[in-house]
Order: sequence, then C-alpha cells, then structure tokens
Amino acid sequence: MPSQKIRKIVLAYSGGLDTSVILKWLEENYKSEIVTFTADIGQGEELEPAREKAKKMGVKEIFIENLTEEFTREYVFPMFRANAIYEGEYLLGTSIARPLIAKRLVEIAQASGADAIAHGATGKGNDQVRFEIGAYALAPNIKVIAPWREWDLTSRETLIDYAKAHSIPIDFEQKSGSPYSMDANLLHISYEGGVLEDPWASPEPSMWRWTQDPIDAPDKPHTFEIHFEKGDPVAIDDQPMSPASILGKLNQIGSEHGVGRLDIVENRYVGMKSRGCYETPGGTILIKAHRAMESLTLDKEIAYLKDELMPKYARLVYNGYWWSPERLVLQNLIDQSQETVNGKVRVTLYKGNVGIQGRFSETDSLFKKSVATFEDDAGSYNQKDAEGFIKLNALRLRLKSLDK
Repeated sequence: MPSQKIRKIVLAYSGGLDTSVILKWLEENYKSEIVTFTADIGQGEELEPAREKAKKMGVKEIFIENLTEEFTREYVFPMFRANAIYEGEYLLGTSIARPLIAKRLVEIAQASGADAIAHGATGKGNDQVRFEIGAYALAPNIKVIAPWREWDLTSRETLIDYAKAHSIPIDFEQKSGSPYSMDANLLHISYEGGVLEDPWASPEPSMWRWTQDPIDAPDKPHTFEIHFEKGDPVAIDDQPMSPASILGKLNQIGSEHGVGRLDIVENRYVGMKSRGCYETPGGTILIKAHRAMESLTLDKEIAYLKDELMPKYARLVYNGYWWSPERLVLQNLIDQSQETVNGKVRVTLYKGNVGIQGRFSETDSLFKKSVATFEDDAGSYNQKDAEGFIKLNALRLRLKSLDK
C-alpha cells in the first residue's frame, strides 16, 4: 500500500494479461487514476486493441505512439556506431528499447500531472532496472511502482484468476499461444522460458518466428550494397531510406536468408544467469557492414580504442545506464570517430551467413594501393625502414634474454 496519496499513475501498457491485471490492481490498491502508454517500436502487432481494452477498463487518458523512427535514429543507430555487443554475442535488442520507453513514461507523467509511473517488469529481470534507472535519471523525484515486487500474484494461473474475478476484458483462456516469454521490436525478437530454462535443451524449431531456418533458406546468395554516412546507414542499393525503413528492409532480407539467430546464456545485471534466444537479422547484417566500413576509413588506433571501449559501452546499455554521464561521454567520442565513416559496403547473404564482398569510400578511404601493393611501389614505401622498426620493438625481448 502507498505511504502517501498518489492521484495519477502512468502505466506502460501492452493490453496483454500482465498489464491488464496491473491496471486494475493499481486502481484497487492505490485508489488512483490510471493513464496508459503503449509504444509502437516496431513489434509488429496491432496496437489499437490496447486502446479498446483500456477504454473498457475506464481509462480516460490513453497514449499510443509510433516511435519506430525515433527508436532507430536516436537509440539503435548510436549503439551500432559503437559496434556494441554484450558478452561477445548479444546485440542488445531488448536493452536498447527501454530507455526510450522510460523517457516517454516520464514525459507523459509530467505533461498529464501524474505522480507516478508503473511498469510490468518482474523482480527477477533486467528490465525493472532499465526502466527505473532511466526514469530516475530524467526525473529524480518520480515515484516508480513495480507491482511484481509488491503483490502476491506469482504465476499465470493467479493472474488469470484475478482477471476472471475482476471481469478484465482479455482473452485469458487462450491456450494456443507461445509457451515462451517474448519481447519484440524493430531490432529483434527474444524468447525466454519454457524448454529454454534447461540450457542443454535445443530450441524447438517452431519457436523461431522471424527467420527462415538456414537449411531451408534460398540456395542462391543475395548481394546488395549499404551506403553509410558518418557511421549510419542511409541507403540500400543507392535508394535513400529513413532509419526505420532501412532496419526494416534489412530485417526482411536477413530473415529470408536465415540470418541472425542466437542462443546464449547471459549474465543478468541482478546476478543470475539466464538462457535466451534471439532473432536479430537486420542488426546482424548492419554490425558486420559497419565494421567493414570502419576497416577502410578509421585510423588504426581509433579503431583499437573503440574496440577497447565497446564492452564497457555494451554493459552500460545492458544494465540500463543509457542516460548516465559516462555513456554520454563515450557516445560523444564514438560519434566524433564516425565523421570519416562514409562510403559503401557490398554484402552477400547465404544460408544464415553474412559475407562482405567489398568496401569503397570515395572521400575517406585510408587504404593506399601504392603503399600496400605487392607489386612495384614506385618508392612510396622504403622496405629497409622495417629493419630498425623491428629491432626497436624487439629490444626489450633481447635484453630479457641477455640476462639469462
């Protein structure tokens, strides 16, 4: 029960079982008016049913927003400029969506005069941390309510019983749905729970919703070009497109060719290990192509520095510190490095694989054929210089051996 009167709460609302129960539970236990916020970040679901369900439950202020362009432009692309990968494999599809949702929750709360925000993340996962750290960074005095940490509804069955008892308008009798806990947005779809709770068990083939099985993918490779400006993709095959359109197109092509499946055991921020499966077709293509573009246009030491900083950046995103000063400082450095990352990369997809076939930059290439060639270099590189370079770099090793 609240220690102080809360008049209005903004709830992150999907219209599903959990958040529909949460809506009613908040009304009952906090005696507050509820405002719902539903974000379209490319999950591929019709969101108008969420509006109708909220109306049936008496909600007067209902916010449903298409945030796909902002999500891609302001969150996904900056993260991909950093080549961010968590624990060597995970492309952070769920993690990167949370700061945007937290930001809009706070903004709607401020605009509607709400005292608090609420979310449906459980007390075992990372999302509670991401939502709340993000909210507190943007609104230090905001009240955050996490029903899963307060109530005694501990299973799907208890949620269904509560929904029945309170005439909540959801299809809680449906038995044909997925046995997995899933989260989707324009960057990826994730799967947890079910048979995946045994790390030795293989994912069921029917689990994968986006990507073609690589075995069944087309026998003919698909080759195309991605054009980059300042580290961001701006066109595919010379056709300019918006950020969300580019990511959507890469998802489509990648899915057809079985690109982007991942099965990992990761370390959650709250301390436990968790097994998850992911499909990130467009992101898998994009990070490979971006690194290829950087290989041609980035100074060696800048590239090395980025690679040293990347694991720290990835952990900040995964753990919910998108709005932290250290992430913002890192982003400034990364963005400055991308000024020269301009040009085209030619990519080929085949049976789940992403191959780079070529890279070109008319203005910023650091590859000089006259220096790198195995043919006559016309005096542009003096091979005799290498002798002194080698001896200087070997000096400490020679001295160490002389002491023996």
